[in-house]
Amino acid sequence: MPEGDAVFHTAERLRKALAGKVLTRSDFRVPRYATLDLQGQPVESVGTYGKHLFVRTPELSIHTHLKMEGEWRVYAPGQRWTKPGFTARLVLANADAEAVGFSLGLVAVLRRSEEHTATDHLGPDLLGSDWDAAEAVRRLAREPERPIGLALLDQTNLAGIGNIYRSEICFLRRVHPASPVGEVDDLRGLVDEAHRVLMRAAYEPPWRALAYGRQRRPCRRCGTALVVHLLGDEGDATRAERGIYFCPRCQTKSP
Repeated sequence: MPEGDAVFHTAERLRKALAGKVLTRSDFRVPRYATLDLQGQPVESVGTYGKHLFVRTPELSIHTHLKMEGEWRVYAPGQRWTKPGFTARLVLANADAEAVGFSLGLVAVLRRSEEHTATDHLGPDLLGSDWDAAEAVRRLAREPERPIGLALLDQTNLAGIGNIYRSEICFLRRVHPASPVGEVDDLRGLVDEAHRVLMRAAYEPPWRALAYGRQRRPCRRCGTALVVHLLGDEGDATRAERGIYFCPRCQTKSP
């Protein structure tokens, strides 16, 4: 699943293609909005909150979420799409560009005044201008027995972290991902690390993984072979896809 930085970069591409321009065509390929026509409406802004993306006209906010397989691509007018047309769920076009959302996990249209209802349940946005580290710490600490590797994935604690960055954050802080939140020595330090990691990924690409995807390869600190273990909530359908990578020597559980 794309993480906060990927959604942030997607929004940048859509902002360049759509913001400040008038829509010449909208095509909502979801039954609920099939008759909605935004032709003639200007796109005022494109923004994100965690993994959620919003394209805003003066009165409406088009809310999309990529989920596992979603992707936005931008084409020149008349350019052939590079993904199957039947997977397109939303098309927004102007005189200069055509933005197509393929396999989007969520498409919803809200009044601008109601946009907050899509994010009210989420924790602080790691890439937001109003990032609140203290609130993120407070939310994480509500479940002291929960493994930190699971708590970091919970978007109601802090918004924007996925499977890749939970591995990286725990590795950088030398925290075993199965350690209970209440046993993490410096929870504020870990939260600040999460903020630094996501900001670096958003503003200073390219990014090189220190732990994620490096099973059986040497730890960059101590040389021990990294391992990958499954760590997901019971009943989580994606648990098998959520292996977390760590160093068994550098990242030890608290005694």
